[in-house]
Amino acid sequence: QVLVAESGGGKVQTGDSLTLSCVASGGTFSGNTMGWFRRPPGKEREWVAAISRTGMTYVRDAVKGRFTISRDNAKNTVYLQMDSLQPEDTAVYFCAAGTGGYFSEIDYDYWGQGTQVSVSS
Repeated sequence: QVLVAESGGGKVQTGDSLTLSCVASGGTFSGNTMGWFRRPPGKEREWVAAISRTGMTYVRDAVKGRFTISRDNAKNTVYLQMDSLQPEDTAVYFCAAGTGGYFSEIDYDYWGQGTQVSVSS
């Protein structure tokens, strides 16, 4: 059983930066693909970014150049650095751990409870 817990959400203004953290415990963190998803208000959850076991990164086109995913295997932690935040980035952000692919919810086995990010104009 892998426990996943996100932190770092909050209320910010347009153009601000925020870094989300996610700790995954109870498994072999270095063997997991880690992903970030988000659920905007009134919408379906969508994939945002993923990082492979070897550090390959993938980022959604809509946030490419503004969001960066990274991991620290020594700390069992994955990060989502979010710069130049826009109101459309407002969502609940979820962290997930898996061993399969990168882009779909079904690729991930363990999920956190989510952390709210609110961006005001």
